[in-house]
Amino acid sequence: QLQLVESGGGLVHSGGSLRLSCAVSGFTLDDYGIGWFRQAPGKEREGVACISPSDGMTHYLDDAKGRFTISADKNKNTVLLEMTSLKSEDAGVYYCAAERRRAGCVRVVYTYDHWGQGTQVTVSS
Repeated sequence: QLQLVESGGGLVHSGGSLRLSCAVSGFTLDDYGIGWFRQAPGKEREGVACISPSDGMTHYLDDAKGRFTISADKNKNTVLLEMTSLKSEDAGVYYCAAERRRAGCVRVVYTYDHWGQGTQVTVSS
């Protein structure tokens, strides 16, 4: 059974850092694109970053470029999202998701079939 489990969320001051982890099981990372998405109250879910573990391709939301880094550890079946210089606008529930594809990735919500339960990120000013 394919599963994704997020962890690492919490409360951080503006300008601080957090590292989110997505532990996956039931599938091979090389066969999927993995995305990190977030949703703030009253807003649509948006793709923050994605990675194709098979070829290393990554894509980021413009506002996340230079501050967030997505990486995949295929030995540990884990995808990380390291976030720095956090702003209040980064707050929300962060989800990781998997889309079956052999190369590349996209940050489009509806293309992803499998989702984790989410982890809350709160940024205090």
